Amino acid sequence: MNQQVQSVAFVTVAHHTADEERALTTVNGEVLLKHTVQGLLGTPELDLVVVSAPSRCASSFSAAVSGLSDRCRFVPGESLRQVFTAVEPALAPDAVILVHDALRAFTPQRTVRDVLTTIREGASVVVPVLPMADTVKSTDAGLITATVDRDGLRTAQTPIGFSLAAFRTALTLSADPGLDSVSGAHTVPGDPDAMRVATAFELTLAEALVAGGDQEAPL
Repeated sequence: MNQQVQSVAFVTVAHHTADEERALTTVNGEVLLKHTVQGLLGTPELDLVVVSAPSRCASSFSAAVSGLSDRCRFVPGESLRQVFTAVEPALAPDAVILVHDALRAFTPQRTVRDVLTTIREGASVVVPVLPMADTVKSTDAGLITATVDRDGLRTAQTPIGFSLAAFRTALTLSADPGLDSVSGAHTVPGDPDAMRVATAFELTLAEALVAGGDQEAPL
C-alpha cells in the first residue's frame, strides 16, 4: 500500500491450537475465518485487515481469505510480534491497532467502530465488555463458599484496540497480546453476537444467526 495505514486489524488464532481447526469450520457455506474477515472489511474505517496464522495452518488460512479484498493480507507468523514486524513499516505514527479473535466471526461493525473511535479520542487500550449475567460462586475443595458480587464483573470480547505506542509496549511483555494483558483498559459496550464460536452449541447459534439475516449490514 502506498499511503500510510491509519488503522489495521490483526485476526489471530492465538488462544488454543484447536482454534485453528475451529476457524475453518463452515457456517452457512463459508468458513468462520472468512465470515470474520468479511465483517471487518465491511467497516470502511479500517484500512487493512491482516490474517495471521502459524506455519502449520498457513496454507489453509491463506486460501480461506484469498481474493477477498486488496485491504486484506495474509501474513504467516508464529506470533503476533513476528507478524507485526512485517506490517509495522507501513503504519502511520498515530495508527490504531486492533487484535481480533478469528472465532468471533459475527462481531457487529458498530462494536468495531466504537473501539476505533475510543482509541482515536485518546484511550490507549480499549476492550468491548458485557455485564455478567450468570450467578458467580467461589469454591474451595469442591464446596461453594460464597456468592461473588457480579455488579463489577464483565465478560471481555474482541477486537481489543491499542494505540500504536500501547501496542508496542504490549509486545515487549507478550509475543501475543490478548485479553489476559489489558489491565487498565477503557471499555465499550460489547454484543452477544460477538461470542466465540468454539463449541457445537455456539456453532448452532451461529448458523441460526446467519440464516436469520440478523447480521448488521455494512455501511
